[in-house]
Amino acid sequence: MTQEPRQRATAAGEPRWLLLIHQLPPKPAYLRVRIGRRLQGLGAVALKNTVYALPRSDAAREDLAWVLREIADAGGEAVLVVATLLEGLRDQDVEYLFQAARSADYARISERARRLASTLRSKQGASSSPPRAAAALRRLEAQLAGAIALDFFEAPGREAAEGRIEAIAARVRAAAVPARESSADSRTRPDPRQISGGTWVTRRGIHVDRIACAWLIRRFLDREARFAFVAPREYEPRPGEVRFDMYEAEFTHDGDRCTFEVLLDEARIKDPALRAIGEVVHDIDLKDAKFGRPEAAGVARLLVGIAAAHREDERRIQRGSEIFEDLYRAFGRRSR
Repeated sequence: MTQEPRQRATAAGEPRWLLLIHQLPPKPAYLRVRIGRRLQGLGAVALKNTVYALPRSDAAREDLAWVLREIADAGGEAVLVVATLLEGLRDQDVEYLFQAARSADYARISERARRLASTLRSKQGASSSPPRAAAALRRLEAQLAGAIALDFFEAPGREAAEGRIEAIAARVRAAAVPARESSADSRTRPDPRQISGGTWVTRRGIHVDRIACAWLIRRFLDREARFAFVAPREYEPRPGEVRFDMYEAEFTHDGDRCTFEVLLDEARIKDPALRAIGEVVHDIDLKDAKFGRPEAAGVARLLVGIAAAHREDERRIQRGSEIFEDLYRAFGRRSR
């Protein structure tokens, strides 16, 4: 459904960034807006008002060269620089700017998908107007593909948007073909209760949902689980691996459910304490305040601190598991 972003083409030790530094003439007034939109369309982020950055690659250099030429043709000045950051901003700070931009895109797409799903569930839904629903779905898929193409640093929020769009696609397919035909398109998942000593694969740089899922897996589903953390653009699934919270995974976002909720449902776990944790994870991960859990803000702050303090994913799981274990005991005591 979606294409992966352009590969970064820098070797270790080489400058990582391309910077476009420019000065625009005061007139025409629309030039500033046009150049800004052009740079935004390339996925560039602003380090200063007149300094835009992209990860260094041949494609990025060509794209920025065209923008430079457009600025020069309009009477402005611009220079394209290959840069290594030494003081002030760190590489991680710039990466965060890219992630924040794409996370905002994913949030907007996810919200549009939520509204479309709500419309499809109403009396004026997919069954009453399949062509219109299919056209709206194609627009959402195109928007998601565009965001992914500019997602250079695996920003959070992609899985939530993909899950909602995939749920809409299933609903549209179900309205377009007989039920017995559409059932063949549904995603097949292994029974998580039957997995023992499995290799569970997810995206590296884990955060809220993936930390919670890792704790749930080792604590309640597969005590001998091994975890592998991969770069999605370079990963090829191997036989026997079980993927979670990543594109086309066996267990990932489904509609408005986060991966933790999906795992609970697939394992048929009714534990009220785990269900409460699922609501907390949902509110943090999807940012829709669906359950209004008062614990969400505090847990989110703790997980942000863990991610900032530990770059190793296994260490994040270890520290995050302590939080979710304590939360589980607190909710369990409350339910009793």
